[in-house]
Amino acid sequence: MLDYNKIQEFEKQKTKVMNYIIYKKRTEYEVRQKFSKIIDEVTLEEIIEYVKEVGYLSDKDYIERAINEFMALKNLSIFEIKNKLYAKGISKDDIEDYICEHREELEEYEEKSKENIIAKKSDVMDERELKNYLYKKGFNKD
Repeated sequence: MLDYNKIQEFEKQKTKVMNYIIYKKRTEYEVRQKFSKIIDEVTLEEIIEYVKEVGYLSDKDYIERAINEFMALKNLSIFEIKNKLYAKGISKDDIEDYICEHREELEEYEEKSKENIIAKKSDVMDERELKNYLYKKGFNKD
């Protein structure tokens, strides 16, 4: 027999997780971090599986959306993109797969980013400083 209180508690916790995910796209890691101390482990696993099944939580979708956002708003190297995604708890394999599949597009973006940074910073930095700055940001030595 199903316990009505358990079902009600599950739905309440699921609603919290859904609100968190819908407010801003999140990774599975972020959801686990946020709710691991609030929701018991078994219930949290069930909720995560549910939201993944219905399509509200997908690290692969998150990678695509995040990279599209970076490309529209920021000047980053591929190295910086990887680090930002690693920081969100996304698996190295998922990140590498996406980058391999979109290598050409990302390399074009990286080149444009480098040109934008050079145009912006060349007034305040000499060539050596600019090269060091770009190198620290993960751009290749060329």
